[in-house]
Amino acid sequence: MSSLTHLNPAALHTNPAFCQGVRVDGGSLVVVGGQNGTDATGAVVSDDLGEQTAQAFRNVLAVLAEAGADQSHVAKLTVHLKAGGDVTAGYRAAGEVWGPHPTAITVLQVAGFARPDVLVEIDALAVAP
Repeated sequence: MSSLTHLNPAALHTNPAFCQGVRVDGGSLVVVGGQNGTDATGAVVSDDLGEQTAQAFRNVLAVLAEAGADQSHVAKLTVHLKAGGDVTAGYRAAGEVWGPHPTAITVLQVAGFARPDVLVEIDALAVAP
């Protein structure tokens, strides 16, 4: 049986959307490779950051489900956003698809991706029960 303990030391800022760290006990490590806002055919779903972010999170969830896991098993997310866009739509989409599952997170803005039409890429580390 695996468990995740969310770490929010009193000396650090607390945010309801994420935690400062996660302790992982037991279970099997699941590494979710970078997921873009692409559908099952590999086509980018939209030129909108919010729609791409929602799809990228759905893709992360699909990989987790394949491993017998879900958002509650995720220890760490890394979100790469193409620089220059308004990230508000991305954050909103993330909240709608991911739900109230705070985890350790890193959000970066990058110059671009291997596919020029991609606006976001998300990877995750999880512990499957």
